[in-house]
Amino acid sequence: MPSPQLYIIDYRLHGEPRTFIIRLERLDNAEAWHWASCDAGIGIIPKFGREKIRKVSRPMAERYGVTDVTWRLSGSKPGQSLEDPATTA
Repeated sequence: MPSPQLYIIDYRLHGEPRTFIIRLERLDNAEAWHWASCDAGIGIIPKFGREKIRKVSRPMAERYGVTDVTWRLSGSKPGQSLEDPATTA
Protein backbone atom coordinates (compact mmCIF):
# COMPACT_ATOMS: atom_id res chain seq x y z
CA MET A 1 0.00 0.00 0.00
CA PRO A 2 1.59 3.30 -1.06
CA SER A 3 2.03 5.99 1.55
CA PRO A 4 0.16 9.27 1.09
CA GLN A 5 2.05 12.08 -0.64
CA LEU A 6 1.48 15.81 -0.89
CA TYR A 7 0.28 17.16 -4.23
CA ILE A 8 -0.19 20.75 -5.35
CA ILE A 9 -3.22 21.41 -7.55
CA ASP A 10 -3.42 24.66 -9.54
CA TYR A 11 -6.59 25.74 -11.32
CA ARG A 12 -8.62 28.77 -12.35
CA LEU A 13 -12.07 29.60 -11.02
CA HIS A 14 -13.83 32.16 -13.25
CA GLY A 15 -10.40 33.27 -14.48
CA GLU A 16 -8.87 33.77 -11.02
CA PRO A 17 -5.88 31.52 -10.21
CA ARG A 18 -6.23 29.20 -7.20
CA THR A 19 -3.83 26.72 -5.60
CA PHE A 20 -4.13 24.19 -2.80
CA ILE A 21 -2.24 21.24 -1.35
CA ILE A 22 -3.78 17.82 -0.76
CA ARG A 23 -2.48 14.58 0.74
CA LEU A 24 -3.45 11.49 -1.25
CA GLU A 25 -2.05 8.03 -1.97
CA ARG A 26 -2.36 8.60 -5.71
CA LEU A 27 -3.51 11.36 -8.02
CA ASP A 28 -4.43 11.43 -11.69
CA ASN A 29 -6.09 14.01 -13.93
CA ALA A 30 -9.65 12.90 -13.12
CA GLU A 31 -8.96 13.06 -9.37
CA ALA A 32 -7.30 16.48 -9.77
CA TRP A 33 -10.39 17.86 -11.53
CA HIS A 34 -12.63 16.43 -8.80
CA TRP A 35 -10.56 17.88 -5.94
CA ALA A 36 -10.24 21.26 -7.69
CA SER A 37 -14.04 21.27 -7.91
CA CYS A 38 -14.27 20.46 -4.20
CA ASP A 39 -11.89 23.32 -3.39
CA ALA A 40 -14.05 25.63 -5.53
CA GLY A 41 -17.17 24.59 -3.60
CA ILE A 42 -18.74 22.56 -6.40
CA GLY A 43 -17.89 18.97 -5.46
CA ILE A 44 -18.75 17.01 -2.34
CA ILE A 45 -15.97 16.07 0.07
CA PRO A 46 -16.69 12.64 1.58
CA LYS A 47 -17.07 12.53 5.37
CA PHE A 48 -15.42 9.12 5.55
CA GLY A 49 -12.56 7.89 3.38
CA ARG A 50 -14.48 4.88 2.11
CA GLU A 51 -17.70 6.77 1.41
CA LYS A 52 -18.70 6.46 -2.25
CA ILE A 53 -19.60 9.79 -3.82
CA ARG A 54 -20.12 10.85 -7.40
CA LYS A 55 -16.94 12.46 -8.73
CA VAL A 56 -17.12 15.80 -10.53
CA SER A 57 -16.00 15.33 -14.14
CA ARG A 58 -14.05 17.84 -16.20
CA PRO A 59 -17.07 18.88 -18.34
CA MET A 60 -19.19 19.43 -15.22
CA ALA A 61 -16.42 21.42 -13.52
CA GLU A 62 -15.98 23.57 -16.62
CA ARG A 63 -19.71 24.41 -16.56
CA TYR A 64 -19.18 25.93 -13.12
CA GLY A 65 -16.08 27.93 -14.12
CA VAL A 66 -13.22 25.61 -13.13
CA THR A 67 -10.53 25.55 -15.85
CA ASP A 68 -6.82 24.89 -16.42
CA VAL A 69 -6.40 22.21 -13.73
CA THR A 70 -2.79 21.08 -13.36
CA TRP A 71 -1.12 19.12 -10.59
CA ARG A 72 2.34 18.22 -9.41
CA LEU A 73 4.08 16.49 -6.55
CA SER A 74 4.90 18.87 -3.73
CA GLY A 75 8.50 20.00 -4.00
CA SER A 76 8.56 19.95 -7.80
CA LYS A 77 8.70 23.17 -9.79
CA PRO A 78 5.52 24.68 -11.29
CA GLY A 79 5.51 23.54 -14.90
CA GLN A 80 6.72 20.04 -14.05
CA SER A 81 3.18 18.71 -14.03
CA LEU A 82 2.91 14.96 -13.57
CA GLU A 83 0.56 13.32 -16.00
CA ASP A 84 -1.19 10.01 -16.05
CA PRO A 85 0.50 7.90 -18.75
CA ALA A 86 -2.90 6.59 -19.82
CA THR A 87 -4.06 10.09 -20.82
CA THR A 88 -0.93 11.25 -22.64
CA ALA A 89 -0.90 8.61 -25.38
